[in-house]
Amino acid sequence: MKTFIEHCCDECWHSPSTPCDQFISCCNEGPLCHHNEECKAKFISLNKQLRYEEQILPVIMIGMGTCGLASGALKVKEEIEKQLTAMNIEAKIEPTGCLGFCAVEPIVDIKLPGEERISYCEITPKDVQKLLQKTFIEKKVFEEKLLGSHNNNSIIKKLNDVPFFSHQHKIVLEHCGILNPDSIDSYIAFGGFKALDKVIRVLDSSQVIKEVIESGLRGRGGGGFPAGKKWELASKNKSDQKYLICNADEGDPGAFMDRSVLESDPFRLIEGMTIAAYAIGASHGYIYCRAEYPLAIQRLENTIRQCKEYGLLGDNILNNEFSFDIKIKKGAGAFVCGEETALIGSIEGRRGMPKPRPPYPTDSGLWGKPTVINNVETLANVPSVINKGAAYFSSLGTARSKGTKVFALSGNIKNTGLVEVPMGITLKEIVFDIGGGIPDNKKFKAVQIGGPSGGCLPESVINTPVDYDSLKEVGAMMGSGGFVVMDEDTCMVDVAKYFLTFIKNESCGKCVPCREGTKRMLEIIERIPSSYRNTKNKLDQLQRFKGIVHLNRLAEVIKDTSLCGLGQSAPNPVLSGLRYFKEEYEEHLYERKCSSGVCKELLTYKIDNSICTGCGVCIKKCSSDAIIGEKKQAHYIVDDKCTRCGMCIESCKFDAIYVN
Repeated sequence: MKTFIEHCCDECWHSPSTPCDQFISCCNEGPLCHHNEECKAKFISLNKQLRYEEQILPVIMIGMGTCGLASGALKVKEEIEKQLTAMNIEAKIEPTGCLGFCAVEPIVDIKLPGEERISYCEITPKDVQKLLQKTFIEKKVFEEKLLGSHNNNSIIKKLNDVPFFSHQHKIVLEHCGILNPDSIDSYIAFGGFKALDKVIRVLDSSQVIKEVIESGLRGRGGGGFPAGKKWELASKNKSDQKYLICNADEGDPGAFMDRSVLESDPFRLIEGMTIAAYAIGASHGYIYCRAEYPLAIQRLENTIRQCKEYGLLGDNILNNEFSFDIKIKKGAGAFVCGEETALIGSIEGRRGMPKPRPPYPTDSGLWGKPTVINNVETLANVPSVINKGAAYFSSLGTARSKGTKVFALSGNIKNTGLVEVPMGITLKEIVFDIGGGIPDNKKFKAVQIGGPSGGCLPESVINTPVDYDSLKEVGAMMGSGGFVVMDEDTCMVDVAKYFLTFIKNESCGKCVPCREGTKRMLEIIERIPSSYRNTKNKLDQLQRFKGIVHLNRLAEVIKDTSLCGLGQSAPNPVLSGLRYFKEEYEEHLYERKCSSGVCKELLTYKIDNSICTGCGVCIKKCSSDAIIGEKKQAHYIVDDKCTRCGMCIESCKFDAIYVN
């Protein structure tokens, strides 16, 4: 099978696996191939074909990331193939990744020769025949499912006019959902590996590091340490071996940023990793990805294989002395392995547990060698920093938080999905302008940002800019990019209990503050809504009240004394809850009431005597014998026996049972 370069000119390809020094320069807008104008023209033509600008056949692109597949994209693809045959239409079907708008998957793009590329959303197998009839036969737009045109000069609705997209500024996600993630040719046609070529041909390692430092790029994994400074520390350490690790162990509930990049634009990550390795002098790299991401791992394996075939990984990359290889390490899904020293231990075959620092990994990391660890989003930013320059990247964002940030919008919000916004945008803009607000006209209550170790922020601080420093001031953290929105029906005590349960279960147990402290905090939170109406032990009641009084103090101690960053940030859900929703905690504790109706221990089931007919159905359904009453007479619920299972409400045909 001919490779990308062989399509252009035999002189530009010395062998099927070794490119000449003109490889990338010949493929992009830089110094083009010096052989002849015909060669140059062939390259430009091929690039345009791979970008679907001058395709011969119509192209149908189907979003086949995890979100698309979960929404039925595979069935849509099968139906499209079936209908193309039935209609005798010749067209090419291209898989793409996630465009980001997960709420309206499956997304199907259609690009006819000479026409604009148009996206259609929420396509089901039943829509396929009408979609093809309208677009291929009638040459019209399928208005019913139109999402928008990719052409900004289009006379029809444009993607950039859709509120979900109009407030975004895509760098990391610029090609997600646009190109074929399984094709290196497609990535190259969209400008891929241009940055790597520039680095190897023009820059030395110190110049690359300087560019990244001047860009202001900070780690997107949560800590926010300057990426260039970390590279500089590792580069200064003399060693016979250095390592680069990509942390793709995305463990936060509601987070799917890294997964989407790995599935939708994996070549971008490999390019960023290779540039980073060149800068620090590493010859071996690892991608630590959790095994629960089978599609991401499959595409990464395919990406690494193709890069080796094209001479972009392995020995003497682009005929340079620089060599770099990458292996994939599958993680078992331990949240603590998101901490860099625990991640290193896992790769080495040990139990993932954090170690005290110093020494830092840049001095002594994987197998005692200098090691740099960056997460997926950080490394995926690197090609743009090199291509567009430090000045461009640093022009985005705020004074201390440069560039953009990717967030995964989930929870009680209309437009769930993946968004990339410039640093400094407010929480309100993300929730209401991009996210579309709260469904069913309910009120916004809080947004949980920064993962399970982040904080829950109320409406009073919703105008807070999204940057590292501003979020810390209001009791949250940037984190890796989880963004969970909550409406008025959310109980903040229950939310704290959920995240503390997660943190307690995921604690590695190495240090006492995290191992025992999170457990004690959870016990106190669990006691808050527990009913004491039948408790005769006054000492137990007293302990309950003392527990809530000391909860804040316990959280502060854990924050100050835990070994690693995960333990130090573990109390954040409680601290932010007590800071912004203290009245809700007090309501649970003193009034024995949950206004959201979530904590069933505080619910009281009653029977309206004026409605109850005494049919006896609820008595038969009650497993705790809590309902008494004579037939055809009004029944009663004995509160002491009631388990609050709700079966009585479900079984009552007269709506005579209600909850206080």
